[in-house]
Amino acid sequence: MKKRYIIVAIIILGIIALIVNRITVNSKASSPRNAPRTVSVMSVEGKILKAEKFAENLTLSGTLEANEEIELRSEVSGIVESINFDEGAKVSKGQILFQVNDIELRAQLSQVKTSQQLASENQRRAKLLLDKQAISQEEFDVANADFESARAQSDLIAAQLSKTTVRAPFSGTIGLRSISKGSYVTPSTPIANLVNTSQLKLTFAVPEKYVSRMKVGTELVFTTSDSKEEHTAKIYAIEPQVDIATRTLRMRAIAENKEGKLYPGTFANVTLPLETVNNALLVPTEALIPIQNGKKIFVKEHGLAKEVVVETGARTATDVRVLSGIKVGDTILTSGVMSLRNGTPIKVNLKN
Repeated sequence: MKKRYIIVAIIILGIIALIVNRITVNSKASSPRNAPRTVSVMSVEGKILKAEKFAENLTLSGTLEANEEIELRSEVSGIVESINFDEGAKVSKGQILFQVNDIELRAQLSQVKTSQQLASENQRRAKLLLDKQAISQEEFDVANADFESARAQSDLIAAQLSKTTVRAPFSGTIGLRSISKGSYVTPSTPIANLVNTSQLKLTFAVPEKYVSRMKVGTELVFTTSDSKEEHTAKIYAIEPQVDIATRTLRMRAIAENKEGKLYPGTFANVTLPLETVNNALLVPTEALIPIQNGKKIFVKEHGLAKEVVVETGARTATDVRVLSGIKVGDTILTSGVMSLRNGTPIKVNLKN
């Protein structure tokens, strides 16, 4: 009897335990559904859009070149008799730079001058005889031709003689010389370089899509790789056609270099102004999100993040100009934008 009671008691206790366990599990399972939901608000930084003045510039690479540059050579062969310049010195237009020995040419000129005088006298006599019909016209023509030939020979040697003195064709700075006094030079012997650096040419090329906006007289600024100092130049010449291979248009600007801070052959970073807009909308670069068909940006609307597709234009180092999609007075979101979704509740901390 007692054994039966014990078995029944154990069964009843098991049923009670099972019921209690089921109630506990159901209570735990239903408690999250019954608990009130808490909506998380994301804190982000933002900026209220306002119209700003924006100068659209084109950044290019260029090369500085001497305004005038030549390699000095002698037009005649001979021994260098004198050198009248110092290496690296400035010279003036017309200044004598060096002289080639001209003894032989002077002797030849003296010989030809004597022959010219004799031919001149023969021509004078032949003219008198022709007037008296003592000689034929043919004989006079021969005497006259001899005179003209002697005069031409004299002029030729005089021209060669003048070439023995080499003068500076323009003012500038002369480089390192490759000859010494007593050297034998020919027209193929390089003497030195003469460079005019008071003004420098700046050569660069612009992409073809900007060609219609280029014009002579436009001022630009540039820096060189050895200094951050800005220099100005003015466009004075533009190629008449676009380079088919590079799809660019070459042009040249002239820059003053009176202080001698710029050197031909150096690399230049060119900033070419395209246009100035007084009511441009500028957004920080980090506010834009690339998408398949362009870019998008988040704005605040009724406390929520709203996704807007925008059209962008030129950019600076930190900002991008937006052409459409947003307007003055909109609050754009500038931080944490990669974590935002359309309709996300937000708290905006405005910054200037």
